[in-house]
Amino acid sequence: MSIRTTPRAGSPSPGTSPAGPEIPDLPLVSARLEAWYPSAARVLPWRSERSGYRALVSELMLQQTQVSRVVERFANFMARFPTLRSLADAPEQEVLAAWQGLGYYRRARFLHRAAQAIRDMHGAEVPENVAALAALPGIGRYTAGAIASIVFGQAAAIVDGNVLRVLSRLADHETRMGDPAAERWAWRESTRLVQVASAPGVTNEALMELGATVCTPAAPRCDACPLAQQCAGRASGRAASIPTPRRSAARRTIYWHSLVHVDERGVLLTERPAAGLWAGMLQPPTIESDTPMDVTVLGTTWGMPVNQVAQFTHVTSHRTVEFTVLVSSSAGTPAIAGARRVPLELLESVALSNAAWRVIECAGVPVKTPLSASAGRRAPRAARSAPTDS
Repeated sequence: MSIRTTPRAGSPSPGTSPAGPEIPDLPLVSARLEAWYPSAARVLPWRSERSGYRALVSELMLQQTQVSRVVERFANFMARFPTLRSLADAPEQEVLAAWQGLGYYRRARFLHRAAQAIRDMHGAEVPENVAALAALPGIGRYTAGAIASIVFGQAAAIVDGNVLRVLSRLADHETRMGDPAAERWAWRESTRLVQVASAPGVTNEALMELGATVCTPAAPRCDACPLAQQCAGRASGRAASIPTPRRSAARRTIYWHSLVHVDERGVLLTERPAAGLWAGMLQPPTIESDTPMDVTVLGTTWGMPVNQVAQFTHVTSHRTVEFTVLVSSSAGTPAIAGARRVPLELLESVALSNAAWRVIECAGVPVKTPLSASAGRRAPRAARSAPTDS
């Protein structure tokens, strides 16, 4: 694997400067962040012991995922894969099963591939510099900067949604979430900030913590902010409206018809395609369509009579999936290529999405659903902001 030598898409061209104001008095901003952070930081398991491997795992887990859910899963994942080499050597399906409940399973595959690359190219030691980190599979500019600064103390910039919001408000700069120009501006300011910081990693973590707990999207708590006196957005009274929210992507509705078939050998499962939603994971046999399908047609397709027992809706980042759960009392086996039986007591050891667990539950199968899968149906809580890798 070669280290990238060309700029990432969306990054500023050499010799140009992104448009937008410069945040004044950055040494004071950094000093106040570094003084505030030790007493304000939440107690999180990946902060108790610093290492490149623990940071790699936690940063991939935290992307667009509720912090509380990562807290629930991090210790178990680390217990299962205590070293980078143990993760790199594990089968992919085992890694996906351990990731259960965190969603966005593509990140688990990237983490697995990155661990393998570090094992093969860096002697199983996470590299310290941004360029080597960014050359790893699935590691963008933000994740590389976070690991390099927080673990190894390098003056590496980071920009995620929290950081972009804090910086935009400090400058009273009208930005929009997801806008490449705004992200280029934020990367410029973040770079300027860590270059004057006495402890770049602390400054970076403080920025993220401030955005997550104080400088929040809808109701910033300016009275509790260590940067209140430096914040131009607070002075103008516009802090709560900066930045403008990201434009919502069009959401597509699809219909999944899932057959739960159980006999003495276990439940029948198939593997999803290698690309797309829940890629490569197991699920009860499922037929997707753009509109609901008739039960008789489904029975004919599977080669046995079926009955509908439940329906539910599962919402992903870009889709609404309307599930219909079906069962059959037929003693035969459905005509489904590639299907295999998994004993009920072994279900927790295979890679099933939360939605697949719910399908099996709805069919009344006597299984113990993992806590992480049930947790996925609780009321939503704030998720960690997505990184920007412009």
